[in-house]
Amino acid sequence: MNRIHLAVDAMGGDFAPKVIIEGVINSLRKANLEYQNDLSVTLVGDEAKILSYLEKHSDIRKQIKIHHTDQAIPMDAKPKDAIIKFPKASMIEAAKLVANKEADALISAGNTGALVLSSAQQIPRIKGVHRTALAAVYPTKNELKRRDRFSLILDVGANVFVESEHLVHFALMGAAYAKEIKNIELPTVALLNMGAESNKGGERYTNAYEILSSLPDLNFIGNIEGNDLMRGVADVVVTEGFIGNIAIKTMEGAAETVMGLGKYAFKKNFIWKMGLIFLSSGIKGLKRITDYQEYGGAPILGLERLVLKCHGKSTSLAIENALTLTIKAVRDDLTGNMQRAISAFENEFTRPEFDKVPGY
Repeated sequence: MNRIHLAVDAMGGDFAPKVIIEGVINSLRKANLEYQNDLSVTLVGDEAKILSYLEKHSDIRKQIKIHHTDQAIPMDAKPKDAIIKFPKASMIEAAKLVANKEADALISAGNTGALVLSSAQQIPRIKGVHRTALAAVYPTKNELKRRDRFSLILDVGANVFVESEHLVHFALMGAAYAKEIKNIELPTVALLNMGAESNKGGERYTNAYEILSSLPDLNFIGNIEGNDLMRGVADVVVTEGFIGNIAIKTMEGAAETVMGLGKYAFKKNFIWKMGLIFLSSGIKGLKRITDYQEYGGAPILGLERLVLKCHGKSTSLAIENALTLTIKAVRDDLTGNMQRAISAFENEFTRPEFDKVPGY
């Protein structure tokens, strides 16, 4: 295996740099058992602050470089304004390292919009891809009986609206991600729509449906509706950012509501209280599978190198899991597989039989 080097935004997130550095150290220690020290990380941020957290970890220090900058983008800043105001911000400098091939991937828990924008500005897109997509995983009833019960949905906010071809690209990239990261040989892919029929959703969605149905190497199962999302009938759900963002935040809100109702019931009635005690292990299980710490982060797909966005409230465990996921993605050449899938699609659509597909 070739040596893997990651760029980590040490100043991004609500609890940076402490939890970021702790997560990096823990991840390297664990990964060294498998990768035999063939890993290294560049922490991008304030050198003095970073060093203060590294001084007690001499055993791992040789695997960590520091790229100094004293600028960081605030979590609540407007992305475009922040990039202009903080041109040397830690996430921008980290993206430059990746763009210059000094690092294989980027991890940040910083401002989401600024990360999407700065990554897109610095890191080249996969040839043929015109829009990147922010993906997210979410828990399901797992009707497909996968090893884990998470499905992938994209886009959840990198774009507001997109064209048919962008939805097709999202499907191909999402399928590659599910295959490499989740080890699903032939992941099912669906369009999120207002109905299951192929003529639903307007021209952009009907065109995307027709194209996706024609691709022999894609396990496209058609449209699914919002009430199908959490069933887990699709490994990859494709939509545009406006819809995807609402969908994922609705699911997050529903999980929080369930937890809140449980606390309310616990206070109100003795019988309910006893029932909740018996259900406590199940409730803990629900909390675990909906906990962002468990899956690390959301990938920004469509770039030549992987960018992983961690939750702003990430703990050291979340950062550790994010690095574990990113190392696997780099090792298995995730972005290379996406490039090959997009290239094959673009070549396929030069054939005359596809000229009749409207809107492409």
